[in-house]
Amino acid sequence: MSEDFNYTLKDYESDFKPTWCPGCGNFSQWRAIRQALIELEIPPEEVVTVSGIGCSSHMPNFLNVYGLQTVHGRGIPVATGIRLANPELTVLVYGGDGDVYGIGGNHFLHACRRNVDIITIVSNNFVYGLTTGQASPTTPVGTTTKTTPRGSIENPLNPIAVAISAGATFVARGFSGDLKHLTYIIKEAIDHRGFAYVDVYSPCITFNKKQTFNYFRERVYKVEETDHDKEDFYAALDLSNQRFIKDNLPIGIFYQIENKTTYEERDFALNQGVIPARASLDLSKEQIDIITKEFY
Repeated sequence: MSEDFNYTLKDYESDFKPTWCPGCGNFSQWRAIRQALIELEIPPEEVVTVSGIGCSSHMPNFLNVYGLQTVHGRGIPVATGIRLANPELTVLVYGGDGDVYGIGGNHFLHACRRNVDIITIVSNNFVYGLTTGQASPTTPVGTTTKTTPRGSIENPLNPIAVAISAGATFVARGFSGDLKHLTYIIKEAIDHRGFAYVDVYSPCITFNKKQTFNYFRERVYKVEETDHDKEDFYAALDLSNQRFIKDNLPIGIFYQIENKTTYEERDFALNQGVIPARASLDLSKEQIDIITKEFY
């Protein structure tokens, strides 16, 4: 880190104190995001965090960066618009498994295939936490929740496999109980060119008494400590299915390729200079009229 860059964790912390339950895994992710930005020397004013609705989606309130909390499941399309309007910004999407995989599942799919250069981090705790513990798209079969009192009968979504199949160029999973490793993954995701997606095992200590921190600590292992080839598409898919075959939970980078063009690189307006990277905010009335004419 250069001597000129002297930001600290406190510089990325807003005046609003986190409202998560004490011991929630989101605290580790809050710390990991800030630490990653420091290590990559990205100042707060060059970062935007976008979220939907949910416990996890309060993240923009607690980071001292530009932030926007949108409606449920709509963080990704809003973040895409921000990125296209100003490609010089680092744009992070942050949400929960219900927000991104449930309500926002359609947007998640299409962001993967478009390869938009944004980062999406999902706090995955297998329930809808904010609305007090209903079953989510990742809830395992048989799990008893408020909406599944006799146990869930739905097969859980495999988001890692979905992201790889849909075209994401960086697919990883972290664990909020391993801050150092999670920081490494988020740092790699931010540094990646293209759509970077990180699923994070993050226990809900209030409404999920099965997938706890101890549950994960007994089962997770780091992909980086194996001979896995993260550039091998089929090996990544096989690895993504491991949880559904045996009770071993890989964390780390499943898949990463750097040779695919991004959505921004293919966008006509950006490539023709129609949308400047840093458009002036001092637009004249005539300029505003030209931009908004089609909406009259």
